[in-house]
Amino acid sequence: MNNFVAIDFETANSKRSSVCSVGIVIVQNGEIVDSFYSLIHPVPNYYASFCQEVHGLNRCDTDNAPSFPEVWTQAMRKVEQYFHYMSDGEVPFVAHNARFDEGCLRAVFAAYELAYPQYIFKDTLYASRRHFGNSLENHQLHTVSAACGYDLTNHHHALADAEACAWIAKHIL
Repeated sequence: MNNFVAIDFETANSKRSSVCSVGIVIVQNGEIVDSFYSLIHPVPNYYASFCQEVHGLNRCDTDNAPSFPEVWTQAMRKVEQYFHYMSDGEVPFVAHNARFDEGCLRAVFAAYELAYPQYIFKDTLYASRRHFGNSLENHQLHTVSAACGYDLTNHHHALADAEACAWIAKHIL
């Protein structure tokens, strides 16, 4: 797989629609060519302590951040500089535990009553389990990225996680 968009969301609380940051890494012809990161004003706008402990973001960070539709428009403009056909499924999104990230994307589209394009998702977590089997102690992002030669130093920052996911995808998908 040479063309894809690695994506990672962080959420403010247990609601999948509460995306508070997004990281996107664009891979074209097997090379990372661009990236995008933004904070997002979450819906609903409250932070659960367990989420804050994971990613370190809080309400002060996102109170003045743009809404999801604004951020998504910016992100897709950047992606479409490289791929003009994202919504028809020819260029997939790749995420580590894609069920979570695709679930976030679907939920936030629904929260804003936006029509959801038929994005295709590939999952590096699933691919890792197939590729590495029991040879790794676990299949968490930082473990798998290390096994693929990538040092994930800022785990749970959406852009750092998307970069790690892109690295994994380039090596095992």
